[in-house]
Amino acid sequence: MLSGITLGQYFPGASFIHQLDPRTKILGTVLFISSIFLAETYLAYGVLVLFSILVVGISRIPARLVFKSIKPLWLILLITFLIHLLTTPGAIVLAAGPFAITDTGLRQGILMSLRLVLLIVISSLLTFTTSPIVLTDGIERLLNPFKRIGVPAHELAMMMTIALRFIPTLIEETDRIMKAQIARGAEFSSGSLLKRAQNMIPLLVPLFISAFRRADELATAMEARCYRGGDNRTRMKELRLALRDGVAMAAIIGLIVTLVWLK
Repeated sequence: MLSGITLGQYFPGASFIHQLDPRTKILGTVLFISSIFLAETYLAYGVLVLFSILVVGISRIPARLVFKSIKPLWLILLITFLIHLLTTPGAIVLAAGPFAITDTGLRQGILMSLRLVLLIVISSLLTFTTSPIVLTDGIERLLNPFKRIGVPAHELAMMMTIALRFIPTLIEETDRIMKAQIARGAEFSSGSLLKRAQNMIPLLVPLFISAFRRADELATAMEARCYRGGDNRTRMKELRLALRDGVAMAAIIGLIVTLVWLK
């Protein structure tokens, strides 16, 4: 039932995006997400959409996988659209009872939902094209300057990467438990939204037990391999910036300049 969810998964490849340094991809993702908030017009959002399509095409990640990353969050997108559609003041386009749709609300609903979609697509592309180990190294290197003020860079990077790595595992575990509950007569796909939410409660106990068991097994495995954090840790492959990283950052900066110009 949840097997189509691709959130947090890594898909190996040799595309231009796959070969970028993880620091470039992390910074690029942060800058792209920040640039989304500069867009205020349909033209600016069109530029962002074209840029996102270009990046997905260069990454050679199948479009269906990108759409699957949006699927789990459709309810949030719908709620966002409806809130802006029904609560934003403006010239009334359509009215039915206590509800009124305004031209400004319709515009805000479309743009805010599109903003979330772009955010999800680019964030998903980061995990699609970066392995968990490389992502850990990238986050740690970016946080290294903050070690001087006591920030545990390696520990934070490891926690973030383990969390990302375990998203697909927990989704798979949830799917397995749901199928077992359905075989015992449970119903998850019918009834009102509230009823479906209530039916999900029995899933939480076995899911939490499974998550804690996996965390305990992971901690035991890391201790058995003498894991002691980031001190004196060596790497099989050292991170090095290349010309392609400069090209990628120039593209992001060009996008930001374009959005500022269109503002």
